[in-house]
Amino acid sequence: MQQTECDVCEVHHIHPEKLAHARLHQLDNETVMHLAEIFKTLGDQTRIKILALLYREEELCVCDIAETLRMEQSAISHQLRVLRNARLVKFERRGKEYFYSLDDDHVVKLMSQGLDHVLEK
Repeated sequence: MQQTECDVCEVHHIHPEKLAHARLHQLDNETVMHLAEIFKTLGDQTRIKILALLYREEELCVCDIAETLRMEQSAISHQLRVLRNARLVKFERRGKEYFYSLDDDHVVKLMSQGLDHVLEK
């Protein structure tokens, strides 16, 4: 990738106040790792489709998700397990059915803001 004029400063000039503030608020490595894992999990189109369904419907059983996305339940179950391990979805068992929803308000906000950003013109 070729550098353009806006990629680098034309002069090397450090701003001590901004540097001190940036270093003070820099994320620790463990936090960076966890955040990167969440974004990695979100980097899959099927998982985004599942999250979008749950964002719109609040709660769906595995059968309904699979039918809506025209996929096998086993494939959906695998993706739900990945989302659950990342704490992006939760489930509730009712009899022989499993109903999934977004894990908490943070995930709802993440989906809302992500969609707002993508759909912004």
